[in-house]
Amino acid sequence: MFRFWLKRFFLVLCALCGAAALAQESRSPAPERVLVIEMEGVIGPASAHFMARAVEEAESRGSEALLVQLDTPGGLSESMRDIIQSILGSSTPVIVHVSPSGARAASAGTYILYASHVAAMAPGTNLGAATPVQISGGFPGAPQEGGEGSDAPADGDEDGSPSPAGGDASRQKAVNDAIAYIRSLAEMRGRNGEWAERAVREAASLPASEALELGVIDLVAADLDAVLAAADGRTVETTAGEQTLRTSGAVTERLEPGAITQALAILANPNVALILMLIGVYGIILEFYTPGAIGPGVIGAICLVLGLYALNQLPISYAGALLMILGLAFMVAEGFSPSFGILGLGGLAGFAIGAALLIDTDYAQFRVSLWVIAAIAAFTGAFFFWVIASLVSSRSKPLASGRENMPGQAASVLDWEGGAGHVLFQGERWRASGNTAFEPGEEVVVVDVNDLRLTVAPAGSPTRTPS
Repeated sequence: MFRFWLKRFFLVLCALCGAAALAQESRSPAPERVLVIEMEGVIGPASAHFMARAVEEAESRGSEALLVQLDTPGGLSESMRDIIQSILGSSTPVIVHVSPSGARAASAGTYILYASHVAAMAPGTNLGAATPVQISGGFPGAPQEGGEGSDAPADGDEDGSPSPAGGDASRQKAVNDAIAYIRSLAEMRGRNGEWAERAVREAASLPASEALELGVIDLVAADLDAVLAAADGRTVETTAGEQTLRTSGAVTERLEPGAITQALAILANPNVALILMLIGVYGIILEFYTPGAIGPGVIGAICLVLGLYALNQLPISYAGALLMILGLAFMVAEGFSPSFGILGLGGLAGFAIGAALLIDTDYAQFRVSLWVIAAIAAFTGAFFFWVIASLVSSRSKPLASGRENMPGQAASVLDWEGGAGHVLFQGERWRASGNTAFEPGEEVVVVDVNDLRLTVAPAGSPTRTPS
């Protein structure tokens, strides 16, 4: 009996040990997850939307960090600031890694790198050249003077000191604002603010190794795994407080641009925006010419709204926009008060010039193509030439409808009594009068029109034009 109970006790003890082991295994921490996105090319509205979505996804998934693989020549100032606001407002640490080798974080990319919680670069990459070329346009990939990567002052004397007050005041304001902005980011992240100022004032650039030595970045890592291993254990400050990164061996999840981001990238193309606006205007004009068609008006309104939304995402010149609106107004006026092309051609010229001046930036990706402007101008010019030619040729053609064209036309008697009756004229039943007695079905000719009554005579009688 004793052996029986001893055996039972041994089995229960084994079961308890197994359950404890399983419970301990279930309590072992799961590997951390890091969300990864790629940001390549010129920084624009689509990039800002993608970054905001990535931050939201990282926070909702409880990711240990958001890693941005960056390669950009720069971009629009407003989009850059939107991206930085997303980073600064993130409760998930954001690691920006300039990669792969040969990539760069020029101009707007330098600001984004300074704003990140952990700034990393791959060997063979560079950053800098952060001088703003114009207030509304954005941050170019190269300084205006001296070429890309040049250490020549972008605004000031040869030693890099600021220009005197008599210089370009607007440009100096933009430079000073950019310096204050990047220095505030450097102070927030504990990075080299002196070099950041040089990057703006002198368009200075640095390779990855020198950037690490000068305290511009936090680490140099060749690839994704190396970045995660090097960032492990670092303590960063987020909106949720201090966090210690546990990224070594973390599982990476890639986030691809969604349909909205891709659509925004297409709409942010100024050529697409301009074409959409033109389709919208022509659709509305066609709807006015053919009331009740509905289709042209609906398509035109949708395209016009999409075009205006797209332009709202871009740095536009108010002078260019005003010229375009004025040109469109002249072209619409030509349709309702024909001036034999004066309004139409003037509107075409204003629209083409306004389109050329519309986008206020130094980036070719965000400027309207001259070929698109030429194609639009040629199409619109051909359209108005056809309208003018039609108007001119119509003056030499005989009248095809209207009261003046009715005398001399044939009609058929429906009923007649006492010098009056009804006739069938152009498919309609008309009241008629005449000095001759007619029989139903007899062919007559219209000789005069008085209000809604026809004066008819036997076929072959002379007619006169009504007064």
